[in-house]
Amino acid sequence: MKPLFRKFLNITKKAIIGFILLSIFSTLVMRWVNPPFGSMLMIERKIMHWNTPQQRIWKDLDEISDNIKIAVIASEDQNFSVHWGFDFNAIRLALDHNQNSKKIKGASTITQQVAKNIFLWPTRSWIRKGMESWFTLWIELFWSKERILEVYLNCAEWGEGIFGIEAASQYYFNVSADQLTSQQASLLAAVLPNPRRWSPIKPSERVKKRTKWIHAQMSNLGNDYLKQLK
Repeated sequence: MKPLFRKFLNITKKAIIGFILLSIFSTLVMRWVNPPFGSMLMIERKIMHWNTPQQRIWKDLDEISDNIKIAVIASEDQNFSVHWGFDFNAIRLALDHNQNSKKIKGASTITQQVAKNIFLWPTRSWIRKGMESWFTLWIELFWSKERILEVYLNCAEWGEGIFGIEAASQYYFNVSADQLTSQQASLLAAVLPNPRRWSPIKPSERVKKRTKWIHAQMSNLGNDYLKQLK
């Protein structure tokens, strides 16, 4: 083996080991420490739109209305309480749908979305998807379901420069996150797939239909659902 190639292999090996250790350590630390710079998505948005101010106010989970907790679970990941980061039934349904439709349907769980937003870049690729799966496994291992939901609600994007449920609640409805009604929560959850184009205060017909569906799903899940996260 040539010395130069051996040196390249050693550097690559050290880089891989370093990434593994750093990713595990950072995931473990964030079990208790809130993301210091918000999220990678916030950083990317700031770089792309540096002149747009960002609004974000962290709220602990017990300072957030149960209505929005149930609403985002109903909208994004109804099996959140029972899966280990991956909803394989949803993945299978999405694959079947995407084979027969031009509109791509995703199957990311709340945990996967947290992994992507906190640790990774937003563009789609197989490499990023693989790294997302890696972080998803460690998040599910180290974090509680309540912690995952707390980070998700505080880092989700709800409009241009609007991150986290407290900023969204104040911006759209002039209330704190602990005062959101079920209707307001349904509207906020309805725009999550496309928050920079859809508005919870000027909802399109599509958003109105999603809001109605989410509201019905919230009733089906019931507030007792949150007890399963403990």
